[in-house]
Amino acid sequence: MDLLPFLLFALVASITPGPTNLLVLSNSARFGFTAALPLVLAACASAALLVLLVGLGIGDALSQHPQVQQLMAWAGIAWLSYLAWQIFRSPAVGLDNARAQAGERLSMAAAAGLQVVNPKTWMMALAVVGVFAAHAPDKTSRVAQLALLFFLIAVPCLGVWAALGRGVSRFCRSDAGMRRFNQVMAVLLLASAWLSLLA
Repeated sequence: MDLLPFLLFALVASITPGPTNLLVLSNSARFGFTAALPLVLAACASAALLVLLVGLGIGDALSQHPQVQQLMAWAGIAWLSYLAWQIFRSPAVGLDNARAQAGERLSMAAAAGLQVVNPKTWMMALAVVGVFAAHAPDKTSRVAQLALLFFLIAVPCLGVWAALGRGVSRFCRSDAGMRRFNQVMAVLLLASAWLSLLA
């Protein structure tokens, strides 16, 4: 099997900006690179599991019910819009003034659950199965292999976004800097959610 086209697809799907990337960046900037790593692992594992589930039959069921796909897309956009609003209005405590911001961190469960409501992740999973596994003689093992490879590629890609967050954190030292950062992240998250309708 020629894996190069899939590897390139997985790289592009994982590294390009989307809701998960922006939330990892935001959490890394606010709480540190180490605090963002569990989110990276949870999000990547959840996305890979979604590829596996789509390949094992959920994708076929969804293609038979476009109204369910539409409902899931709108639910995802609503949830991401809510997250954007929460980030936009969150208390802006600069890193120099913050001692602990424990209650505001995105949890691993939330990072994993985000993949279920993220339209970009569903489109990616459907594309993986439809393009790279549809004609495989043993579709189940092919889908399992692709899900594992996707996970292995997505982890370092999201890790890059976590590292970027550490670089951005120097602009968040003051309360005003953190407020601007939160507002920019909120607007980008909102845009990435609503632009998924055009994809």
